[in-house]
This record gives sequence, structure tokens and C-alpha cells, in this order.
Amino acid sequence: MHPVLFHIGAILIPSYGAVSALGVVLALLLAQRTARKVRLNPAHVWNLSVLAVFAALVAQRLLLVVANWNDLRRHPAWMLALAMIQHPLLALAGLLAGLGAAVAYARRQRMPLLATADALAPPLALGLAFEQFGTLLAGAGFGTETDVRWAVTYTNPLAARWSGTPLFIPLHPVQAYAALGLLTLSISLLVYLPVRRQSGDIAGMWLLGAGFFLFLTELWRDTDGRGSFLHGALDGPQLAAIFFVLAGGWCLRERRESANESELADA
Repeated sequence: MHPVLFHIGAILIPSYGAVSALGVVLALLLAQRTARKVRLNPAHVWNLSVLAVFAALVAQRLLLVVANWNDLRRHPAWMLALAMIQHPLLALAGLLAGLGAAVAYARRQRMPLLATADALAPPLALGLAFEQFGTLLAGAGFGTETDVRWAVTYTNPLAARWSGTPLFIPLHPVQAYAALGLLTLSISLLVYLPVRRQSGDIAGMWLLGAGFFLFLTELWRDTDGRGSFLHGALDGPQLAAIFFVLAGGWCLRERRESANESELADA
């Protein structure tokens, strides 16, 4: 694949960063449309989204600096290479920081949290789909060895240097599986958004769908460095996927129970 998208003189433009940035831009633009569908102020949704992205990036960079502090003190120029590192812990740190910033801004602006989550769910799935496509190009989050016809084989030494990708070995293009799943999820949520029964349904469906695809794709992803639980039965992302599915199911069930209780009270 192509860990470097193109060169500007001696400067390398990594594929992961460029494709992920494109996904962020498209997600922000899509959020403007979904905000109108749930009757939210698009300007507030834009500000919230930008703040969440910024908080996620800062959290990820700080975590990398802390984890590599001794090396960075000796080689400050390596700071530029931090943008090329991907790891599940970075994704978790970014998610938590972005979520915290988004909730804080929504409360400050008195935005309804469930409706806001509904508006952000389809753009988030779209942005994550592009992020996974970026990892496919970079060789990060690579799959297990396979002999299927659609296997990918990495040959660029930069993929091995930046992501530890095994070279000249056919691998499952698990990043493509995840990207297609997330893109399908984004489209499905967009279709269902105008006819949702109540606020919070789209967010609950996102949690269910994202958890399902995350758990499924981990079956073909190399587990090195991703944690091990229950004597190797689960890795870290799969454990998170189970939490997503349970949270999504609880969200949908709880909201519907609340709606039924309101109907009974009115009767």
C-alpha cells in the first residue's frame, strides 16, 4: 500500500493523516445537514464538533508525548513522527476527550444531549470509515495472515517502520472491512434519522452498529499490542465493543420505557 500519499519537497504527507483529515472535513459538513434534520442550530453543532476534534487530537498527542518522553528529550525532531503512530489506546483517549468536550459545550449552550448525539452519529460513522481507510493505506491496524484472493501485501519499509506492519506477507484487509461496515452504518443512520421515533434512537443504533463491526473485524485483525482478556478470548477493542453494544441496547430500551411511562401517565 502507500503509507506516504505524496511529497512536498523533503516533507512527507502521510496517507493516514491526509485521509483522516478528509474524513473529518466531510463529517463536519455532514453534521451541518443532520443538525437541521433534528432542529438544532448548525453553528452550535459546528463549534461542538470542532472543539471535540481538537480535544481528541490534543489528548492523543499528550499521551504519545508522555509515553515517549525519554526518547523525545534525546531526539526532539521525533515529535514530527508522532502524527504517524496509531494505537487502540490513542483512539480510546481521543474518544473520551472528544466526548467530554462535546458534553461540556452542549451543556453550556443548553443543547439537548440526545438530539445532539443523534445529529452527530452519522457524521461520526463517516469520519471513522475514512480513518479506517487511512489505516489501510498506512498499514496500521493490519490483519492476520491469509490466502484469500483479496489479501493485501505491504512492501513499503515505511509501513514496517511506522506501524510494525509485516512485509511481503498476504494479510486480511481488515481495515477495509471496518471502513465498509462503518460507511454502511453511516448511510443507514442517515436514512433512519428523519423517521426516528424519539431522540436518542440514532445514537443507540450507532452504539449497536459500531460495537458489532468493531467486535467482528477484530476476528481478522492482528492482536499484538491490543490487550488480552479472559485468557486470550477477547482483546481490548472487543471488550470495548461489548460495552458499546450493551450501552446501545440500554439506551434504546430505557428511552422506550420512558416513552411508555409518559403515555401511561397521560392516560
